[in-house]
Amino acid sequence: MIDTYNQLLADIDRVKKIEIIPNMLEIICRATGMGFAAVARVTQDKWIACSVRDEIQFGLEPGGELQIETTICNEIRQSGNGVIIDHVASDSHFSKHHTPRMYGFQSYISIPIILKNGEFFGTLCAIDPSPNTLNNTQTVGMFKMFAELIAFHLQQEEIVERSIQALDDMTRELADSKDENRQYRHISSHNLQEPLRKIRVFSSMLLTATADKDAERTKELATRVSTSAQRVSMMIQDLSDLTALHNASTFFDTTNLKQVLDDVCLQLRRNIQEKNARVQIGELPAIYAIPAQLEQLFFHLIGNALKFTRGDEIPVIRVNARSNDKDVEIVVADNGIGIDRQQLEKIFDIFAQLSSDPSPHGFGTGLAFCRKIVRNHKGTISAQSEKGKGTIFTITLP
Repeated sequence: MIDTYNQLLADIDRVKKIEIIPNMLEIICRATGMGFAAVARVTQDKWIACSVRDEIQFGLEPGGELQIETTICNEIRQSGNGVIIDHVASDSHFSKHHTPRMYGFQSYISIPIILKNGEFFGTLCAIDPSPNTLNNTQTVGMFKMFAELIAFHLQQEEIVERSIQALDDMTRELADSKDENRQYRHISSHNLQEPLRKIRVFSSMLLTATADKDAERTKELATRVSTSAQRVSMMIQDLSDLTALHNASTFFDTTNLKQVLDDVCLQLRRNIQEKNARVQIGELPAIYAIPAQLEQLFFHLIGNALKFTRGDEIPVIRVNARSNDKDVEIVVADNGIGIDRQQLEKIFDIFAQLSSDPSPHGFGTGLAFCRKIVRNHKGTISAQSEKGKGTIFTITLP
């Protein structure tokens, strides 16, 4: 699968956050005599430099790209094996290869960076216009150890990002409860901070050990970082489980909003006919969402609009949307009895009773379900209304 542009940017940013990498590249150049060393993100159609040390004016900077077809890294991605060339001119396979001829190097080494989940991330590579002795146990071992450390740190960056996302999700879930907010503050200030602090401390020590080429100390510190990372990972899972308790379904899929509205109108056909109502649906996009929950969301909104109509006017319900790169805003408007502005803040509370509502139906759990569904999608819902002039619900979803 071809990685999206945003995913690639995120991967490059993760590499930039690993402070140990520039030291690794310097050690590589000093230990091997190579003039150019880099960490590259490699996909089936992209080769992007994430971190670079260039002492030979090769001209490639972080963020720079090479055509994937022109690189040996593309072959490494396909095979999963490293490539080591001491002298291109005397190498039976690579002496006629297009890559050395195009980029003018005679020595080359590239070792794959394999993430802990087995996914190929990219390569740790080095080139030089002169021959160098690379195919030996010491050099290859150093490259493999550095590649493993890079993969290890990438995992830690992912864990930290997941921690932040988990805390953001929990903030949304616990926003309406003082006790739950107290739990959030305790978790964010104490529970998660301690293992994250250990990861930072041990990673700093790991940097020193790597620079000193202390393999045993490096392994010991890597184990300690892994233990702390495991603890964070388990806590994240606990937070995810907490969130899942409030989420009836976690099956997200590409969802055609127009189709969802058509299905809802079919379910409410009898109500629409009894009220002689008109439901006008504009152009609606497809979004990544939980289809069953969105169906329930619009069932409640359209159902409420049909329930709270004015007897002196034909009910008209309009559904429209506008979107940008980040989110979609859906507007559901009706010309019903409306809601007193002073009571708008209460309508999303479960079992809310509006004393000024002349309708015998009242407001029950429907809008509370709507708010929960929208929150499950990390969105927001708000209402504008005026007595006797209808209500407008605005839903913003990623």
